[in-house]
Amino acid sequence: MPISVGDAIPAVKVMQATAEGPKEVDTGEFFKGRTVALFGVPGAFTPTCSAKHLPSFIDNAAALKAKGVDAIACMSVNDAFVMGAWAKDQGITDQVAMLADGSAVFTKAMGLEFDLTARGLGVRCQRFALVAKDGQVTHIAIEAPGAFEVSSGQAVLAAL
Repeated sequence: MPISVGDAIPAVKVMQATAEGPKEVDTGEFFKGRTVALFGVPGAFTPTCSAKHLPSFIDNAAALKAKGVDAIACMSVNDAFVMGAWAKDQGITDQVAMLADGSAVFTKAMGLEFDLTARGLGVRCQRFALVAKDGQVTHIAIEAPGAFEVSSGQAVLAAL
């Protein structure tokens, strides 16, 4: 069952791609005491994720922060080195925290895994976006497979 409004963000360890290299992050601490817009993508460097999803949050970062979002985070079932390379490729500095869920532990804890093993991609994260205030989900939008309609930065901004 996927995470829903009112649920607490699971507290697990993920890695964050930073300019200094990978850094361990406890998701319970990351979400504590602030409003976070988190979006998940099936994979770094994939076409829709690179051309639309990540850019939609970069383009709306200032507006999201003006509406009370303290942090924006992108999460994918990739390792921190891939997420760091993707951030560099996309020109990300500190607008978006790039969270690597390499073993899909966080993804599975949220009930958002998507098995693409038959297509050679393994377990991935469904495309989604959520807003959490002090670790509690206040908004979530999960895309249908192959869709990109409800999880953009614009959609999250409209939901705030």
